[in-house]
Amino acid sequence: MKEVLRMHKIAEQVEQAIDFLIEQGHIPEGGLIVLGCSTSEINGGAIGKAGSPEMGGIVAAAALSACARHGAELAVQCCEHLNRALVLSAAAAARRGYPPVSAVPHCHAGGSCAAEAYRLIPGPVVVEAIQAEAGLDIGDTFIGMHLRPVAVPLRPPEPSIGQAHLTMAYTRPKYIGGPRARYTLGD
Repeated sequence: MKEVLRMHKIAEQVEQAIDFLIEQGHIPEGGLIVLGCSTSEINGGAIGKAGSPEMGGIVAAAALSACARHGAELAVQCCEHLNRALVLSAAAAARRGYPPVSAVPHCHAGGSCAAEAYRLIPGPVVVEAIQAEAGLDIGDTFIGMHLRPVAVPLRPPEPSIGQAHLTMAYTRPKYIGGPRARYTLGD
C-alpha cells in the first residue's frame, strides 16, 4: 500500500510540475515539451544503475496526461546509449520536420521512461534531435541540447520528484539588434 501511495504521489508531482512549466513559461497550445528522466534517481539510486520500467510508466503516463490537458506535445529523451534521442508521436515529428531514426528504446538502451513512453504514445517514433519550447529534467539528465535558444531557467515549487532533483526551463526568442532595437511596439 505504501508503494502505491508513493507512485501516486510521484505521478501527481510530475503533473503539477508540467502544469507549472506550461503556465509560467506561457507555452502555447501545440508547444513541444521535452522530458528527461532518471527513474534510478527518482528511486534514490545512481543515474543509470537502477532503472524501473514501472516508474518509467508512471512518469510517462503522468507527463502525457498533463501535456494533453494543455494541448501540448511531449518528447521523452532517451539515455546516452541512444545518444539522447527522443520519443514522440510520428505526427508531432512530421509537423516539425524531424526525421525518424531506426531505434526502439528499452530499459538498458534508452531508459525506462523513454521505453515506456514508446509504449504509451500513439504512433511513436524516435528522432535524433528537437528544439522544444520548454522542458523538465528529473534527475539531471541534461535536456538543454533539445531546447530552443534562449533557455530561461524556472524554479519549480517542489525542487524534487521522488529523490531526484528537478530542473525546468522555457525558451524565448533571441533579442537581436543593439541600442536602437525595440522588442515591443510600446518601446
